[in-house]
Amino acid sequence: VQLQASGGGLVQPGGSLRLSCAASVSIRRFDAMAWYRQAPGKQRELVAAITSGGSTNYVDSVKGRFTISRDNAKNTVNLQMNSLKPEDTAVYYCNARLENRKTGEVADYWGQGTQVTVSS
Repeated sequence: VQLQASGGGLVQPGGSLRLSCAASVSIRRFDAMAWYRQAPGKQRELVAAITSGGSTNYVDSVKGRFTISRDNAKNTVNLQMNSLKPEDTAVYYCNARLENRKTGEVADYWGQGTQVTVSS
């Protein structure tokens, strides 16, 4: 499984960016896909996730500003980021998760990360 993240860059506060994660396999096989981020000196945190059924959840700090979506036909997961703030600056990572409901085992796959910098 390969996940290719793209779309990062430098944007001014209040601006928008759209991140895209392209999978090398059908994303229908994954129980959930998500975007995480890691800022310098901080732990990696979950930003947004979307299940195979389309349910979404967001970290409180991005609610109302970010939208995660999936395109099963193109095997991509996107993160639309609006009203960006300097505190959104981080490396953003795409994640795909498989869950074995019988054993409880979880398999996580990661993309290479894309830098998002929000600065004037």
